[in-house]
Amino acid sequence: MTKLPSAIWVVDTKKEHLAVQEAKKLGIPVIAILDTNCDPDEVDYKIPGNDDAIRSIGLLTRVITDAIVAGLAARSAVVKEESKTEAPAEVAAGEPMADWEKEIAASTEVSAPTANEAVSEVPAQVVTTDVVPVTEPVEGE
Repeated sequence: MTKLPSAIWVVDTKKEHLAVQEAKKLGIPVIAILDTNCDPDEVDYKIPGNDDAIRSIGLLTRVITDAIVAGLAARSAVVKEESKTEAPAEVAAGEPMADWEKEIAASTEVSAPTANEAVSEVPAQVVTTDVVPVTEPVEGE
């Protein structure tokens, strides 16, 4: 690693007590699942839950992962908007993205169709001339 992480995710603070202690010494925020046997004072961001069950660990880790992906997508969108208005030298001063961040940003990009593309996707004959009168009442009325 070339720099310290912005935060760490800990599943079991009892088993990973060394990681929690090192993060505290270095000033890194700790996000952790806390069971009844954990000390909440050791953790900066507490998530109450069962840190022993694989299903709860999987669920909470997926939620955290989705939040990270959404944050990275939002950050890459902001960087792209700023890069359109700023000079290239100013953009280079920003924090570089890791390869996995670039992959996530590339996969979340959705190109909006232009007006011509959107019109060309509509079929030419959409209007129908067949009208069928309804003589029987619809159920539920």
